Amino acid sequence: MKFCKKYQQYMQGQENKKLPEVGLKKLKKILKKCRRDHSHSHSYKASQTCPNQCPVCDGTFFPSLLSEMSEIVGCFNQRAQKLLELHLASGFRKYLLWFKGKFHKNHTALIQEGEDLVTYALINATAIRKILKKYDKVHYSKQGQLFKSQVQSMHKEILQSPWLCELMAFHINLRETKVDSRKETALFDECSLTFKDGKPSLTCELFDSAKIDIDLTCSICLDTVFDPVSLTCGHIFCYICACSAASVSIVDGLKAANPKQKCPLCRERATYEGAVHLEELNILLGRSCQEYWEQRLQSERVERIKQIKEHWDSQCRAFMGV
Repeated sequence: MKFCKKYQQYMQGQENKKLPEVGLKKLKKILKKCRRDHSHSHSYKASQTCPNQCPVCDGTFFPSLLSEMSEIVGCFNQRAQKLLELHLASGFRKYLLWFKGKFHKNHTALIQEGEDLVTYALINATAIRKILKKYDKVHYSKQGQLFKSQVQSMHKEILQSPWLCELMAFHINLRETKVDSRKETALFDECSLTFKDGKPSLTCELFDSAKIDIDLTCSICLDTVFDPVSLTCGHIFCYICACSAASVSIVDGLKAANPKQKCPLCRERATYEGAVHLEELNILLGRSCQEYWEQRLQSERVERIKQIKEHWDSQCRAFMGV
């Protein structure tokens, strides 16, 4: 079965959830028309890229796809955040959610919803990759890949979402600690935490060879991420390392970072303010790397106490006018 049919079948099965989707049929019709129009042009050579004034590129295909991608990633982030809020709630917070009628799902239902969201993210990422590949094939260009890079810089790429990483960790956490693992769907292959040469990564596979592999080594300290945070560009660091890179104290936090500060990896500006604390990933790594976690906990406690003391000493001096 071709991917387009598989995708349509999947989205039809999700109709009751009213999820936004990639309009593959519509986008393919646009490309078909563009191919037909260009086939009449004798000056169009296989080595050329898509013309700068191509009405398909400038006015129809890319704006339509960008709009759909924005809706998909927005919906995914909102649903994932809500689900994780339910799972991580405790004490009085959990009682409030229950009172409001939001906390009514058992662990099996939570696992199913988390799995569905991961599948939704991966199958849409595959759909976007395939339609951009088809665009480049029709136009003998690399405009599709260029568009993908531009979308990543706009943070509209669903595989960049920190909530995808959190959902994968959430899926593993619930599966291993709450209920027995059941058979996965035909679309979804197991999420897993893997170690290669001592370096951890989160992996997940979808049908049609779509795979996501998230490196969990902090590029600053070169250790497994501890108390991990994801910057808005999608790169993951230890919280204390990210604060150091942003030239802020752990007391002030990443929200206090200067917008001119850049991500240590991609050098993109203004990526700190919207950083997301990856709590599910923190739980997963703490349970999977217990000896390392305990050692890191002890060393970080010393550093955090030191920074907090320095912060309040500075505040006192400022207050006293010293």
